[in-house]
Amino acid sequence: MTLFIVLVLFFSCTNDEKIHIAQKENPLISYVNPFIGTGGHGHTYPGATMPFGMMQLSPDTRLDGWDGCSGYHYSDEYIYGFSHTHLSGTGVSDYGDILLMPTSEINFNNGASTGSATVTTSSVTALTGSVNQGKGYRAHFSHDNEIAEPGYYKVLLDSTNIEVELTVSERSGIHKYSYPTAENQVVMLDLVHRDKVLDAKIDKISDTEIVGYRFSEAWASDQRLFYVIKTSHSFTDMLQSPPKQGMPGARRSALTFKNPNNEPIIIKIGISAVDIEGARKNLETEIGEKTFEEVKKIAQDTWETQLEKIVIESDDLDYKTNFYTALYHTMLAPNLYQDVDGRYRDMDMKIHQSNEHTHYTVFSLWDTYRAAHPLYTIIEQERTNDFIKTFIKKYESGGIMPIWDLSANYTGCMIGYHAVPVISDAYMKGIRDYDVEKAFEAMKHSATRDKLGLDYYKEIGYIPVEKESESVSKTLEYAYDDWTIAEMAKALGKTEDYAEFTKRAQYYKNVFDPETQFMRGRFRNTWFAPFDPYEVNFNYTEANSWQYSFYVPQDVSGFIKLLGGKDKLEAQLDKLFTANKETSGRNQADITGLIGQYAHGNEPSHHMAYLYNFINKPSKTQEYVHQILTTLYKNEPDGVSGNEDCGQMSAWYVLSSLGFYSVTPGTNEYIIGTPLFDKATINLENGKTFTITASNISKENKYIKSATLNGKNFPNTFINHQDIMNGGNLVFEMTNVPTDWGTKDEHIPVTEIKEHLIVPPPFIAKGNIAFKGETEVTLQTVDKDANVFYRLMRFDQVAVLPFIEYSTPFIISEKSTLEVYAQLGDLKSAEITTEFFKIDPNLKIKLETEYANQYNAGGKNALIDGILGTEDFRTGTWQGYFDKDVIAIVDLGKVKPIHTIGINFLEDQKSWIFLPTEVECYVSDNPRSFYKSLPKQKFDATKPSEVSKINSVQFNMNGSSARYVKIVAKKLGVLPEWHLGYKHDGRSWLFVDEIEIK
Repeated sequence: MTLFIVLVLFFSCTNDEKIHIAQKENPLISYVNPFIGTGGHGHTYPGATMPFGMMQLSPDTRLDGWDGCSGYHYSDEYIYGFSHTHLSGTGVSDYGDILLMPTSEINFNNGASTGSATVTTSSVTALTGSVNQGKGYRAHFSHDNEIAEPGYYKVLLDSTNIEVELTVSERSGIHKYSYPTAENQVVMLDLVHRDKVLDAKIDKISDTEIVGYRFSEAWASDQRLFYVIKTSHSFTDMLQSPPKQGMPGARRSALTFKNPNNEPIIIKIGISAVDIEGARKNLETEIGEKTFEEVKKIAQDTWETQLEKIVIESDDLDYKTNFYTALYHTMLAPNLYQDVDGRYRDMDMKIHQSNEHTHYTVFSLWDTYRAAHPLYTIIEQERTNDFIKTFIKKYESGGIMPIWDLSANYTGCMIGYHAVPVISDAYMKGIRDYDVEKAFEAMKHSATRDKLGLDYYKEIGYIPVEKESESVSKTLEYAYDDWTIAEMAKALGKTEDYAEFTKRAQYYKNVFDPETQFMRGRFRNTWFAPFDPYEVNFNYTEANSWQYSFYVPQDVSGFIKLLGGKDKLEAQLDKLFTANKETSGRNQADITGLIGQYAHGNEPSHHMAYLYNFINKPSKTQEYVHQILTTLYKNEPDGVSGNEDCGQMSAWYVLSSLGFYSVTPGTNEYIIGTPLFDKATINLENGKTFTITASNISKENKYIKSATLNGKNFPNTFINHQDIMNGGNLVFEMTNVPTDWGTKDEHIPVTEIKEHLIVPPPFIAKGNIAFKGETEVTLQTVDKDANVFYRLMRFDQVAVLPFIEYSTPFIISEKSTLEVYAQLGDLKSAEITTEFFKIDPNLKIKLETEYANQYNAGGKNALIDGILGTEDFRTGTWQGYFDKDVIAIVDLGKVKPIHTIGINFLEDQKSWIFLPTEVECYVSDNPRSFYKSLPKQKFDATKPSEVSKINSVQFNMNGSSARYVKIVAKKLGVLPEWHLGYKHDGRSWLFVDEIEIK
């Protein structure tokens, strides 16, 4: 009887558990639409790849341009061919390696230009087929005849009536070409497709095998890829330019196939970053003698298993499609970067061997640390260990952990050191199968270098505008990264490190302006002005002040205190989501998906809707999260509101649609938003399941009425990572009106720094750094309880004066140096030093053309203030003029003998900053009549230059007298044809600095 009762209970529990687990109705791969994100600015590709695989076998429809980053754009009508590596959702182009294109005639021109291709018959093989110098080998196609599925792609090239099918394994792939007839079956092999080729080789081994390599330069400055190609039918080949002694190998070849029975042509290819032998082993191990259908089935079965990590139930087909496509996109990168034998190329460009970990590349960490990697800590724990082992190996071989690494190259792209929070977040969640001490060593190293503004950040607690570009964003993101180091140090018992990095985690306070309530740049210890929170300028990374002023995920409580209370944060958030959608300043294509000034199309905004939970207003989080989920993600090519960014945009959707989000990776807490589906089950690697059920959910019922976790009341608006990993059931009761669920203080999330508090250094609230006559200086500090001390010394003063306590504004009338600090009890801030410059009171300047405010260099007197610019235009010391001449008139106050007149211009062509075509100088004693013109100074402004440099112009007066000096610098205007911006009707900038009259 006892045994019977136990069995009844067992089967009852088992059946009850099954009721709570989401079930799939159809194969999950059927809900994936790889075309989502291929339109608009999503920058995704539709081709075949494996989860986190090395090969991305996809069509190429675009050769360059920002919207061609993935090689494919849905608006295009022509396919140039099918290459084997692609980036998903990035903002910079690369890859597109080893292009194959089936066609009906030999033509070495891709069709993008009208220029003819030079054809030379190989000494090894005879020329077969016709040689067409016309339109090129590209082919027209229609989306009506195009299919994309996980692991499979198919298209009809209607120009030639050739059907193309593609499928892949991890490091290898198969092309299947079905020609309309047995005649004229040609495949073009192009190694110079897209990127600049440094070296390449095509080596025919037999009538069915080609091997070689392609070394190229683009975003990655030295990418190396080797390949082995095997064909199902014999071919004769013709090289465009056969190898010659002392010259690189051929870079294009035409393969003409012998296929009298008109069977499908099968081309198998293996790739490797190591060597040709590695590519051969990859191909033989993964594909070998398998048929196209066998490889396709393995690929799609693998994807089905991968997608089964999360099963959802919903009656809305678009919701299902958006979800599984998003989940699919989170699994396209990082990319496998290791051969089947364990060898890989690392950051030292040497070959390494590891059988203990799988090595990866393509870490878009500025994006993915926010949501993609936290998602991986739930559904990819084993792979997360390998990601961290990869970081450590890159640190050991290259000297630093990656910020944005690509094919064993540091790209120098983006900011922060966001491998750090990925490691800390994983460690705090118990994912620790790696050398923890070595990982922590690498984390500290990332934070203690003297590059990218870190030297100033460490010394004074923030990055000055004039010392480093994107200073506000870097200060804020370094502070968060430092907090994650502090938390891991605390867990490891490293008390000194915990103290140091906890202090640094508070440096966000040093860029907070209490008057405007925004995060602002500090320019020579004043606030960068004039200030416009809508302005996109060089103080922020791909954003404006609106989009960075809420970035304090590590200390929301401290941020609330700075603002003056929860009601102030609520008011600021309300303004954010209802503000005018327009931005000012420079154009920034990444700022998309706007709800007010919330920009979902770029990552700095991604946590903001969840901040309402921290101030007892979860219903507002639910409202905005639901709006983002249902309006900014769509089942269409332009269905992602910005660059997909290697899974981050999709990871936001995956987590948020489940009902929670990782506002602060490293806290082990996810902030609850609102679920989108009736039911969702996460199938964990530990064998357990975690199911989220939303009872009574509908498009109107987006608010949470109540919640239970494993049958118990759950009033918290956050959930712990361990609660998910333990398995169980989270049930939400939904309603159509806001409720008081989760509004009590004890139920809201809190991030707060309580120990090792700092005192922010004072700032100059009023006073001109460059002044005429005198200037009145007012000092303030963020901490109103702190006392401010200062020391003012004239430039020629020898004796060192003591610091005195600040009480009232003071006057500066001479060139001087001001030193300030703040103190609260025993705590003292960093000392900040500012030089004040006195402008000749008789000297005046009139600007007859208007400068761009984001490049104002301090205002209308910037060109005569004595402050010289550096080679980095983004540090605020240059005055910028867009697509206009610069006309400036300097008044010396009276007629004076002049020896020389000088003016500086910056050249940084990559940033569209060009020299003037010519500079004219006129002098006079009458501002309305310039009687003397000095010899013009001319520049070859269109001559390409790879470096940023300062160019000085000097006019000699040889002691002749004048009062007025007029400078006219002529713009270049339309960018030269060789410049990337030419195709976008780009216009030049003129950057001008000091006009020096001696």
